[in-house]
Amino acid sequence: MKNIFTVLLLSFSTVLFAQKKTVNTKVNLKKTAAEKKTVPKVNSDLIKINDSIPALIPYKKEGQSGFINQKGKIIIPAIYSNVGFFTEDCNLLNSLNSKVQKFGSKEYASVRLDGKDYRIDMTGKRVYHFNESDLGQCPFQFKSQLFHAYILNKAYGIIEDSKFHDASDYRHFTIYPQFQYLHILEGDDLKNPMIIAVKNDQFGIIDVTGKVIIPFEYEDIKRNYSWKIGRLFEVTKDGENYFFIDIANKAY
Repeated sequence: MKNIFTVLLLSFSTVLFAQKKTVNTKVNLKKTAAEKKTVPKVNSDLIKINDSIPALIPYKKEGQSGFINQKGKIIIPAIYSNVGFFTEDCNLLNSLNSKVQKFGSKEYASVRLDGKDYRIDMTGKRVYHFNESDLGQCPFQFKSQLFHAYILNKAYGIIEDSKFHDASDYRHFTIYPQFQYLHILEGDDLKNPMIIAVKNDQFGIIDVTGKVIIPFEYEDIKRNYSWKIGRLFEVTKDGENYFFIDIANKAY
């Protein structure tokens, strides 16, 4: 009788262990399946070669604008009269209409089509039509430049406001006046700004040490926010057709 009881106990333990093992396997399978579902699909067209610039870059064709990726592939056709970078829109981010705040994120870009302004996503879909009543107030943010252009004898140089006192002493200049034109671009690094410079009637980019960053080979470089927003410069070689280059002078 004792042997029979022992056999029954062992049989029950074996069945119970098998049931637990089966249940655990099912749980693990469900967990694995759930984990697989949460893996995001990567869009190969948006993979960056250069991490410092946007995945999608504005381009122009026959007077209209669209977007290409870093490999030069057209992602959004040139159908717009004007486009901006995929970046935040503070008016929408601060909107009193909570339903439109998401369209102010950097996942969207502002474009103009037939006189109307929209936000589009990275597939080119127009997801929001601007409505003035939706626009909130942007917080006031002002950072004074540390450096400024200085003209002496019709030549441009650079001074650092806190250190400049005497124009007759060349040591007070960060860059002694020697250029036809200088313009300090807006950027996040106030101590090391990028500077549009003109020499021998050609445009290039220098830094505050006078080092040439972009060679003097362009007809014009736009004074806009492309460096601050996208770390790109908008340039032209013929005075008409503008395109973007990065800090290594690679064209897009």
